[in-house]
Amino acid sequence: MSQETTYLELSESDGAHKFYEVVVDDAALTVRYGRIGDQGQVKATAYADNAKARAAAAKKIGEKVRKGYAPAVPGVRQKRAVSRRQIVSTRSTARTAPVLWRYDSGAPAFGIFVDGQSCMVGNERGVITTLGHDARVLDQVRLPDGVKCIVADDAWIYAGCDDGNVYDLSGKVPRVAYEIAPEIDIYWLDIHDGVLGVSDAGGGVVAVDHEDEFLWRRQGRGRSAWMVRCDADALYHGHSQGVTGYDWRTGRELWHTPTGSVLFGWQEPGAVFAGTGTREVVRLAKDGRAERSYRCDAAVFSCATAEGGRYVFAGDSQSSIYCFDAAGNRLWKLGTGCGSAYSMQYHEDRLYVVTTGGYLACVDASEPAIRAAEAGSVPEVVDVKAPPRMPEPAAWTTVEVTSDVDGGVIVQCVEDRGRLRVHVVSPGYHRDWSVQFPKGIREPGARYLVTQVRESGRGGFYRAHGDIRRLR
Repeated sequence: MSQETTYLELSESDGAHKFYEVVVDDAALTVRYGRIGDQGQVKATAYADNAKARAAAAKKIGEKVRKGYAPAVPGVRQKRAVSRRQIVSTRSTARTAPVLWRYDSGAPAFGIFVDGQSCMVGNERGVITTLGHDARVLDQVRLPDGVKCIVADDAWIYAGCDDGNVYDLSGKVPRVAYEIAPEIDIYWLDIHDGVLGVSDAGGGVVAVDHEDEFLWRRQGRGRSAWMVRCDADALYHGHSQGVTGYDWRTGRELWHTPTGSVLFGWQEPGAVFAGTGTREVVRLAKDGRAERSYRCDAAVFSCATAEGGRYVFAGDSQSSIYCFDAAGNRLWKLGTGCGSAYSMQYHEDRLYVVTTGGYLACVDASEPAIRAAEAGSVPEVVDVKAPPRMPEPAAWTTVEVTSDVDGGVIVQCVEDRGRLRVHVVSPGYHRDWSVQFPKGIREPGARYLVTQVRESGRGGFYRAHGDIRRLR
């Protein structure tokens, strides 16, 4: 029996640019979809016979045509360029900061994550490298496209990727945790207790729940939304017109505060911080009141704080980094020596920055080291070597198969009203609660062994954590 293929595209001048391909091969139906020019996501389903597979294909094709998709020829339309922050970095005229070590990732880097065990950097080539605080390279993975940001939610670490997906990095292999709409050009993301907030190139904002379903989607008040931060009460969205607070459950606007164009955002329990193109970091209370301003000498690409906001750090477009006290007094300004800080994070007297030059740099931010640097005395920088070969893209749709049911929790994938859900079948768990589980490896009826499942902070669902293997 011959194979039947239908290829559709939807391309708008200032919006969607995506494809949808349906292949029927005997009783198998394969759907491939994503941004035009990308390999896209693939989902395969087996049916009882060819007639049922063709009927399912016709239904899917009809749904897409009604949404504006039309037949096309693959390869005619070209992939759109992914939005990048314009690099206007110049060399700092300030004295050099006390950089202890730096790692050259090989491409401009936005993504950073630091905790007590390690530091991570993700660059525009999609490579995420994990280093110890002693500068040893511990691990390296490669996603299908550039990494925009890396964020943590309790024990889970996620990376927002230019292919429109958000990957869970908590196991041995990165897995797609959230499939954002292909037309959304991710600028930044944040996550709180499984609820994901995404800001995009067009100034829009999206809230997505643990089952990868949109809670709501809004066009924000401005464009180029480089900031989104989430907590238990609200989602804070920074864009070209300032910062807007939304109720994360409903998307209702709670407040809006004009600032300069927002280029980065940070949050503490009682405040959000917006780094702006008007040379300042603005501290806002979580009801939208502007509380304080921290003045820099150039556009602020990034910002961060020490615990509780006792120090506020900023990185500008001229390769300088700053430190202020909580009251807004500038304590110091020094040059990175390796580009402007696109992102930064403070941890135990060290300021970690990722830069336009592609470096992850560790700065000694202790008072003695800073005083010495201001006097012109800095340590010799340790240049960390990258692994000799770039890793292959992670095979995130493949899963190890096992017959061993010990050492984990058994979950099962079931079809529920047209969607694939995952529930725990091991004893001692709520059978009616769903499990947040990777999208690309779900198969109807399949059972999996997961290292752990943990109850979400607000209850009502579980989250898979650690390694996942499919049971025979």
